[in-house]
Amino acid sequence: MAMTILFGVFTALLLLGTPVAFCLGLASIATVLYLDLPPMVVFQQINSNMNAFAMLAIPFFIFAGDLMMRGGIADRLIGMAASMFGHLRGGLGQVNVVASFLFGGVSGSAVADASAIGGIMIPQMAKHGYSRDFAVNVTVNAAIIALLVPPSHNMIIYSLAAGGTISIADLFTAGILPGILLAAALMITAYIVARNRGYPSGIFPGWYGVLRAVVVAAPGIILIAIIFGGVRSGIFTATESSCIAVIYSLLITLLVYRELNWDAFVHATLGAVRTTAMVLLVIGTAGAFGWLMAFLQVPAATIELMQSISSNKYVILLLINILLLVLGTFMDMAPMIIICTPIFLPLIKAFGIDPVQFGIILILNAGIGLNTPPVGSVLFVGCAVGKISIGEAMKTIWPFFGASIVVLLLVSYVPAVTLWLPSLFR
Repeated sequence: MAMTILFGVFTALLLLGTPVAFCLGLASIATVLYLDLPPMVVFQQINSNMNAFAMLAIPFFIFAGDLMMRGGIADRLIGMAASMFGHLRGGLGQVNVVASFLFGGVSGSAVADASAIGGIMIPQMAKHGYSRDFAVNVTVNAAIIALLVPPSHNMIIYSLAAGGTISIADLFTAGILPGILLAAALMITAYIVARNRGYPSGIFPGWYGVLRAVVVAAPGIILIAIIFGGVRSGIFTATESSCIAVIYSLLITLLVYRELNWDAFVHATLGAVRTTAMVLLVIGTAGAFGWLMAFLQVPAATIELMQSISSNKYVILLLINILLLVLGTFMDMAPMIIICTPIFLPLIKAFGIDPVQFGIILILNAGIGLNTPPVGSVLFVGCAVGKISIGEAMKTIWPFFGASIVVLLLVSYVPAVTLWLPSLFR
């Protein structure tokens, strides 16, 4: 009965349009009251999940991404991508994907990626004759690359949800090749769609133009190297690297590009505070929800159920992927990671699947969910920037969904896609 109350209250509140954090928190309180446990337990769990030292990396990475967006780094990365790929068929679509990959390497946030890159690229694509649905679909699907490449703060959340036993450096490294594969798959899809629709090619600026664009964008690229290289080598932790990212972003945007004025700094600070507050509240309430699931032995029941269905790990992976894709349609990313990690981690370990590989599987599934209604935050941002309805975007988004699913299958069934690169550093 307690399990019914936990999931029933959560589902009912979600259907009523209640914010996810309040759905998780209220469902937890209702279940605790039914079990005759002190309600203070819920608030203790919320506090303990928000109070982890590694969580400090999240607000700093969010702040650094906002500073880069407002300080001109995103513009330079787009300029470099345009010089390299703008001459291809549907060139601005290709530029959109590459710019999202590069900006994701300094922001770590899909929403920030869709907002920053989309805010620049979608109007440009519409101006050059691209349909808005194509521009939005390229933008929102490319934005989830940011979840796979360092410094993805969702990998930090996954590591903490696993009890801090999984190396953040290994997760950062494991996501690079899947991120490249996803970018390549989306670029191929954008090329095919652009060719079928008759979209134009751009003009190649020459190798001197490419070199000039690379030099101008170099500070942003250097930041990617600092974050990844520092964490991977053990020179500093993910939390320390996030602080370095903020300081570096301030220096570059103030002293090199000179585009960050006082008003932009204030807006970046306030935006980072608001986003951090929302993310941490969701993380805290999801932690309380997850603790109750553990208390009610949901992970053990899930393992028994899955093992009764099949003893084949490939079938189990397929079932997990289907379930995660369904959950992603109505659950935001952070609570999904915190809730699903303790449920599925014992299961995948029992079947000999590496936790690092599963982390990338989970994050990619959740990322695809960010582009599916009714709780698709990245899709909402893209449609708002592109000034089209969710329905218009969904009519033509399927080729890009297909590309993402192909990469998901590769990540799920070819372990080397995620584990080969981390193995080189051990």
